[in-house]
Amino acid sequence: MLLIHGEIIETNFEKKYLKSLYQDCLHTLNQNNSLTTEKVINACDALYKKVIKGDFNDIIEPLLKMSDISKEHFENMARLFTREELEYKCQIELGIKYPTKKSLKDGTRRELYPLGILFHIAAGNVDGLPAYSVIEGLLTGNINILKLPAGDNGLSIKLLWELIQLEPALKNYIYVFDVPSTDLDTLKVFAEIADGIIVWGGDEAVKAARNMADVTTKIISWGHKLSFAYVTPDVKDEDLYELALHVCETNQVFCSSCQGIFVDTEEEDILASIGARFFEQLKKANTFKGKTDMGMRGRNTIRLYKDMLEKDNQNQILSGEGVSVIVKSDRELELSYLFRNVWVKALPRAEIIQKLKKHKNHLQTCGLFCKEKDREELVMILAKAGVVRITGANMSRTIPGEAHDGTYPLQEYTRIVEY
Repeated sequence: MLLIHGEIIETNFEKKYLKSLYQDCLHTLNQNNSLTTEKVINACDALYKKVIKGDFNDIIEPLLKMSDISKEHFENMARLFTREELEYKCQIELGIKYPTKKSLKDGTRRELYPLGILFHIAAGNVDGLPAYSVIEGLLTGNINILKLPAGDNGLSIKLLWELIQLEPALKNYIYVFDVPSTDLDTLKVFAEIADGIIVWGGDEAVKAARNMADVTTKIISWGHKLSFAYVTPDVKDEDLYELALHVCETNQVFCSSCQGIFVDTEEEDILASIGARFFEQLKKANTFKGKTDMGMRGRNTIRLYKDMLEKDNQNQILSGEGVSVIVKSDRELELSYLFRNVWVKALPRAEIIQKLKKHKNHLQTCGLFCKEKDREELVMILAKAGVVRITGANMSRTIPGEAHDGTYPLQEYTRIVEY
């Protein structure tokens, strides 16, 4: 399905609307009645109330079940749409007097303007994220062209269509196309129209966007990230249990999810002990939260069995009840098997920068567990290595006004005009 000028249209009419898309966008830019942040926030707040009331449960509840995402986590994410959260976000990222900026010393006035037209290439790992990406574009007054991720379930179009019903002024600022990633000709049309391309995806998606874009087009990438926990040997069992709950709640599918645990040690026996202790806490959390999807459990069982059969495998594999912990001898950051399967590796603090710095833009969140006397030193080292969020056990928590991957998206979607 497509969403064009506030109407949901069948996909087979796509080419028809492509021909006039650029002129439609230029016509909107020529209008004097520019979109205001207040209108967007009003509509989002009203939409949030409808979501919480249960108006979209027929779509949302099956998605939560399929993705093993808790209702509590979903409601925390939905709060990002509230008036309070969005107003605070705009104040933090754009300033209290947005769109006016402080004048320069010579009296030069300055204001923030939208980039103009944004092309969003959405990822499919978090349902509702495509709609939120568009909302960030709307908050800054941009026209938004959204390419839906493969296998989109209809939630994004439903949410954005509902937003337009609540605020009709949005209808010429939202275009949604269900275009496969293989349709390069159509994607290039979007890329040529756009002033900025927002990419949610891995390195290949970012490379593809750069290849499509003109040199004059801004690329804003929110690429796939890797997150991990870092613990000292004196970590408490209750902290390991809280971390295990986070692993079970997110199933490790978010950029902020814990993929594995680095331990501040050189000693193999300490590493093995942490691995065994975390395995016990992970089993407890798994029982408390309920087992994950049977298909994912089966997939990972096969992977683990294959690992056990490898003759040169020096890893210690702890597996049972649908979860696993693999105590590994290397010190490399990597993606886990996901769905409650965690690696544990030694990484003395003196080696953190050496081992992690090479991952550059892939680093995101670290859940840090240490005594207070070690915290300041470890925070500084992790930050120098490239980590941009340092938390406790709830690594995927959201806080109003926090940066995204180390920068403010609303600033990325605007430009300063001086006169």
